[in-house]
Amino acid sequence: MRWGRHLPRASWGPGLGRAFQAADERFSFLIHWSWPLKRERPLEPPRVFIRHHGSSADSGPPSGRHGQLFRGASAAEAIQQHRQNLAEWFSRLPREERQFGPTFALDTVHVDPVIRESTPDELLRPPAELALEHQPPPARLPPLALSQLFDPDACGHRVQTVVLYGTVGTGKSTLVRKMVLDWCYRRLPAFELLIPFSCEDLSSLGPAPASLCHLVAQRYTPLKEILPLMATAGSRLLFVLHGLEHLNLDFQLAGTGLCSDPEEPKAPAAIIVNLLRKYMLPEASILVTTRPSAIGRIPSKYVGRYGEICGFSDTNLQKLYFQLRLNQPDCGHGAGDVGVSTTPAQRDNLVQMLSRNLEGHHQIAAACFLPSYCWLVCATLHFLHAPTPAGQTLTSIYTSFLRLNFSGEMLDSTNSSKLSLMAYAARTMGKLAYEGVSSRKTYFSEEDVCGCLEAGIKTEEEFQLLHVFRRDALRFFLAPCIEPGHLGTFVFTVPAMQEYLAALYIVLGLRKTALQRVGKEVTELMGRVGEDVSLVLGIMAKLLPLRALPLLFNLLKVVPRVFGRVVGKSREAVAQAMVLEMFREEDYYNDDVLDQMGASILGVEGPRRHPDEPPEDEVFELFPMFMGGLLSAHNRAVLAQLGCPIKNLDAMENAQAIKKKLGKLGRQVLPPSELLDHLFFHYEFQNQRFSAEVLSSLRQLNLAGVRMTPVKCTVVAAVLGSGRHALDEVNLASCQLDPAGLRTLMPVLLRARKLGLQLNSLGPEACRDLRDLLLHDKCQITTLRLSNNPLTAAGVAFLVEGLAGNTSLTHLSLLHTGLGDKGLELLAAQLDRNQQLKELNVAYNGAGDTAALALAKAAREHPSLELLHLYFNELSSEGRQVLRDLGGNSEGGARVVVSLTEGTAVSEYWSVILGEVQRNLNSWDRSRVRRHLELLLRDLDDNRGATLNPWRKAQLLRVEGEVRALLEQLGGSGS
Repeated sequence: MRWGRHLPRASWGPGLGRAFQAADERFSFLIHWSWPLKRERPLEPPRVFIRHHGSSADSGPPSGRHGQLFRGASAAEAIQQHRQNLAEWFSRLPREERQFGPTFALDTVHVDPVIRESTPDELLRPPAELALEHQPPPARLPPLALSQLFDPDACGHRVQTVVLYGTVGTGKSTLVRKMVLDWCYRRLPAFELLIPFSCEDLSSLGPAPASLCHLVAQRYTPLKEILPLMATAGSRLLFVLHGLEHLNLDFQLAGTGLCSDPEEPKAPAAIIVNLLRKYMLPEASILVTTRPSAIGRIPSKYVGRYGEICGFSDTNLQKLYFQLRLNQPDCGHGAGDVGVSTTPAQRDNLVQMLSRNLEGHHQIAAACFLPSYCWLVCATLHFLHAPTPAGQTLTSIYTSFLRLNFSGEMLDSTNSSKLSLMAYAARTMGKLAYEGVSSRKTYFSEEDVCGCLEAGIKTEEEFQLLHVFRRDALRFFLAPCIEPGHLGTFVFTVPAMQEYLAALYIVLGLRKTALQRVGKEVTELMGRVGEDVSLVLGIMAKLLPLRALPLLFNLLKVVPRVFGRVVGKSREAVAQAMVLEMFREEDYYNDDVLDQMGASILGVEGPRRHPDEPPEDEVFELFPMFMGGLLSAHNRAVLAQLGCPIKNLDAMENAQAIKKKLGKLGRQVLPPSELLDHLFFHYEFQNQRFSAEVLSSLRQLNLAGVRMTPVKCTVVAAVLGSGRHALDEVNLASCQLDPAGLRTLMPVLLRARKLGLQLNSLGPEACRDLRDLLLHDKCQITTLRLSNNPLTAAGVAFLVEGLAGNTSLTHLSLLHTGLGDKGLELLAAQLDRNQQLKELNVAYNGAGDTAALALAKAAREHPSLELLHLYFNELSSEGRQVLRDLGGNSEGGARVVVSLTEGTAVSEYWSVILGEVQRNLNSWDRSRVRRHLELLLRDLDDNRGATLNPWRKAQLLRVEGEVRALLEQLGGSGS
């Protein structure tokens, strides 16, 4: 099997991935490290070169009997220019690969594929349609390295034609790209000239005649001068024919005549046939790649060696792939240019978590035996943990993944229907996926699979198409389950692919009831003949006294409307099921959908009702997200390229049905994780007008406790950042926010009136962003809670700048933010620059008497400040008494709260103080809190002894009981 870098298809056929092999098999592999320059790409071996036995780079120099064929200066220059052109073309990155960073290049690493040599006898055996379990591979010839493809066979005969085959996604395009780049960098010295052809390109020419020389010169202009030398190149000339399944070859002499002249115009298929016959350029070497169903198009007598391209056989190779993909150093190009980048430690941790899951979770390891799915895992993790490029969604990643593997792929080029392979997969695999989602199951029996594949097949032509799909693409979507208790069943290779295909099945309109199918036919029939029949009936009604005719006339008009309503009701039912699935809370799996996605890859599971038991029910919360994503304009455009067009009218009607259901749900208060799922659905849909209408009633954004990763911040900002109405409250407490997340969320924070950022480990750097937020001319925040963040005095220096220029803030909580004396002194000196503040909480900040008294005096002189919290600071008994006296002065100014008592009475804020302690018991220093509570308890006891009022005594006793209860929770005596 092969573990290699994923090289996207571009115009060279399908991408990567298939074939699960035994994990204990070890095959030699090659890694080429190269460091491509930014402006030019030298055509020379890389500076760092790690060689293992079996590489294509191991092929030694040609034997002495082969001299240099193109000795002339002009010929050598033409070859060099040809190398440069090929290297530039085959190194170009599609958009899907650019997400891994600007320095990511397709030739920075190569791992040779595992190629198993096959015999004609093996190819003639009828393939097993479905294998229920992985069995050890039968005894075969040893695996081939790329350098051994054209070695003499077992009988010592020279091999001139090699056919490599593999199902969709096994890496045929990767192999072609690797060999071409190796030749460009002079790592294939056995061949002096390499000419690659895309059979998809050749098939587009049709039967129009063109000579081989014309085809070469048209595609590779520098080779015009050396075309006459091709005949003398012998085996040093290598033709690469990629994607033979696109050509319909006829080796019958009656169909394709013999031709040996490279300059004689013939149909492209005829030229390929004569090359393979060895009638044209008989000494040339030929490498063919094809899907298994097209192997028989070349008679075996013309093939010197068959090789099957397999997947990754070793988890160590999988780990190497993930390390190279996920450890790109400069992937920090998030939306909005916020300058975010994951650190090397974060990337290493991600790779380690994935590696541990590969070792312990056999099903995901089985999926990663397919190179294409390794790419999908990397792309998904990159989306979840790295800065997200603008406009990228989870649905677009899966759609792009299918485009990389299925773009331009027809199910059978010899069939007149020219059916898209992806369209066939959506109809068959989508049906299986949707039935699984509907019945809430992920494991499928052989009967389930066959039932979906064979449904509605009646003709020989349909059976032939099914046979091609089984051989070429079935294993791309399904894999035998290897989990204990489910052996003998099948699962989708990646669980999320089931939900994606189910959603695709719905939005393509492939799910139809019998009534809908009949209704569609009746409606179309009525549409064709309705006008004529209505005209005739109208004339007859005037001439003949038949009262029933007007009734029949009206019925003809009603029939299309009735069936139209049936279709509309069906859409509403689908929308209702989708919405219920999106907001279906499970006790054992209540994380948001993005965390669920990450857990399925990294192995971190959410809480369950019974940790020792598996969940009784499956959760399909990605299904509605994919449904919304597939309705977006970008994904519909990509799907149209795959032969799966979604009509604009259907998309609009589905969106209206979904909006109707979501509008009713929008008035409910959702838990934080479900609210994030709701926002993620809108992000996937990528329709601001739709989202604005549905979310117009949203007034409170409560995401407390949701881990706000970069992608979640991007989701919330993209969906809510452009809204116009104010948000009464935005609660982001305990969200693990960082300064980058604050900058991303800035458009949302500007809409908030109350903003909670407690317990987020925000430091002085975040205070810069908070200062900018407060100084923004659109800021409307009235309450800002920053408690339990290590802001320190350095952070307060930025905050006071924001306070000086802000005109909306009235309540500010800096409880337990590490301000110390310096922080309180800064506040005292700058407090008068703000004229709107009404309440300031600086409790539990380790401040002493002097700083606390200075701030209290400034608060008393402030024109609007009404309340100052100073409890739980490092105050002496005398300091507390001075502050109590100052705060109790009735001459106006702010009240100062330093204790649970005011004189001999209980403070009206005692419940506020103890409530803060209760909420933060788990995060505060327990010994320090215990010491403060004991001081408060002593204070309560002294005041109880100093008063004779029985009502006050009762109140003091009640509060003492509350303090003792807190001390018992902290492990204190409470006495």
